[in-house]
Amino acid sequence: MIWGLYLGEAGFQVKVFFLLCVAITGLYGAVTVSRKILYIQTVPAAVALIGLWLGA
Repeated sequence: MIWGLYLGEAGFQVKVFFLLCVAITGLYGAVTVSRKILYIQTVPAAVALIGLWLGA
């Protein structure tokens, strides 16, 4: 994420990629370990991804 911020406008794809990775990992953790992970990891990543798209 820091790398994407450093790249500025060119880092949009980098930020999207890493936020999607965090969200998918959270979904996997929610299915395999605890549903609590969904709220702790996936929801903030999804909100950040929506904010990123709205700000672009």
